Amino acid sequence: MSLEMASLSGKVQTVLGLVEPSQLGPTLTHEHLTMTFDCCYTPPCPSEQALSKVSFEMKNLFWIQNNPYSHMENLRLYQEPEAITEELLHFKASGGRTLVENTTTGISRDVKALKWFSEETGIHIISGAGFYVDSTHSPETRAMSIEQLTEVITNEILQGADGTDIKCGVIGEIGCSWPLTESENKVLQATAHAQSQLGCPVIIHPGRNPNSPFQILRILQEAGADISKTVMSHLDR
Repeated sequence: MSLEMASLSGKVQTVLGLVEPSQLGPTLTHEHLTMTFDCCYTPPCPSEQALSKVSFEMKNLFWIQNNPYSHMENLRLYQEPEAITEELLHFKASGGRTLVENTTTGISRDVKALKWFSEETGIHIISGAGFYVDSTHSPETRAMSIEQLTEVITNEILQGADGTDIKCGVIGEIGCSWPLTESENKVLQATAHAQSQLGCPVIIHPGRNPNSPFQILRILQEAGADISKTVMSHLDR
């Protein structure tokens, strides 16, 4: 183990730096404070097309609530930092202390914003490294080898994410579709390789099929992941 890795062992890496696990307190383990979700936009029927761009007004709320993925602005969760800060302070007032932010590359992770929220509220925020579902992968991501993807993930934790020195503390949520794509398969293998080097937790977003979590676990295990430190999200779906 390198000196750098030894300094991280047993610690929790937040966007403001390392903390002891005893400092975490009540923790939300899967949240998105700021992100874009355009990848899941579902066009409404032609007769309702205009409603996809209406503003948030009382007369439109029923339609938006019943068509959340068909309303463009509803998928852009970054426009109200004051409201996010207010909710974090409510969380803190109720005893909350830590939040794991699962936004990864592809859905507009913003580690600078996460650092600002943590400084403003005193909430520990742990940012996620890695890549979301295939539909958000850039041509550059698709062209990367498993080794290159592994390097990206490890650098986001050891060096900093998105051109900053703000470091992620977990890998994930790693996005998977059903059926799993070639690019997602490479990301899963890279996730396992990075975890085997770093020892940090992994958080998975499985595809919408009962077989998806088992397929993902097999790929991770065969690539050397530590399943005891792997979280499979969204199983209620």
